[in-house]
Amino acid sequence: MSLFELLEPTLAGLGYELVDIEQSAPGRLLRVFVDKKEGSITLDDCVAISNHLSQLLAVEHVDYNRLEVSSPGLDRPLKKKTDFIRFAGEPARIRLRIPLQGQRNFTGMLVEVNDDVLTLDVDGKLLQIELENLEKARLIPKL
Repeated sequence: MSLFELLEPTLAGLGYELVDIEQSAPGRLLRVFVDKKEGSITLDDCVAISNHLSQLLAVEHVDYNRLEVSSPGLDRPLKKKTDFIRFAGEPARIRLRIPLQGQRNFTGMLVEVNDDVLTLDVDGKLLQIELENLEKARLIPKL
């Protein structure tokens, strides 16, 4: 079982969404990025999640020296199909694995996802991008 598969249902049971996991060299830093649908992640959320995950990781014998729990930030990464559905109507930066119309980087408004194809509005032009062609996607912060 992968670490993502271990943590995702646990965090969902606590009312949070697992956004991403970063691991440095084995046994070192384990960084967990979480979000929730109702508002922003608070320091109290991070403390509660950290305490819960520390116990779970000890039981599952996951080797790490330091655990960090954090919000994904204003420029939240978009990784799953549900992320693109949830943030429809929001601006995003997209990088593709394989170029589309001669380019790999796009900035536009997330419109919708149908049959694993993202519709992105780039300056009034609708682009159809297969989710499997996405290398990286992040929300553009509203400041």
